[in-house]
Amino acid sequence: MWWKWSLFIAMGLVIVFSFTTPAPQQQIGEASRVFYYHIPQAWICVLAFMMSMIFSIRYLKNRRIEEDDRAADAARLGFIFCILATVTGSIFAKVTWGSFWNWDPRESSIFILLLIYGAYFALRGAVEVEERRAALSSVYSIFAFITVPFLIFVIPRITPSLHPEDSIVTENMKFTMGPAVRTIFFSSLALFTVVYFWMFSLARRVRIIERSRMEIEE
Repeated sequence: MWWKWSLFIAMGLVIVFSFTTPAPQQQIGEASRVFYYHIPQAWICVLAFMMSMIFSIRYLKNRRIEEDDRAADAARLGFIFCILATVTGSIFAKVTWGSFWNWDPRESSIFILLLIYGAYFALRGAVEVEERRAALSSVYSIFAFITVPFLIFVIPRITPSLHPEDSIVTENMKFTMGPAVRTIFFSSLALFTVVYFWMFSLARRVRIIERSRMEIEE
């Protein structure tokens, strides 16, 4: 229980300092504060989808339905954080570019990613036989994650974009952030990661309870 209180206090401090310290990028101004939340959310999106792929591979290897459950739970959380990253990015776009949506390469790529994983859930909902659903979903999850690095890291960087460049590191791999900004940012990144694994653990517990009830009813 102590770590939950520690997480709550630490996240509260990050929120307070993210709004009371000088803006991370003076040229952009106050809108750059979303940086403390947008990038960690995008990171969790990638992490969750990667975990979904790993659990899918494990399911295809040992055919344990628990692995498919974990893959689905990770994908759901990844989808949620992908939506959050899209929302925070849209808020930044409204303030800096004058419109919530500009079909910028980064906005377009994350929209495509949402469609890809939306199709994953549509596939799971369309197949009633559990083993068949798990197998098809696992194969789809593996191929879906192949697109993630290209859509998140590659395509937005090889096409002209309105999105700020070198917001974290320069081309020479040097931090562009000052000590205070760096501390807040990496604290936020770490705390969002802890929150994700906590949510994943809760999802697993709910899934176990649901399966236990199903077994009792049968």
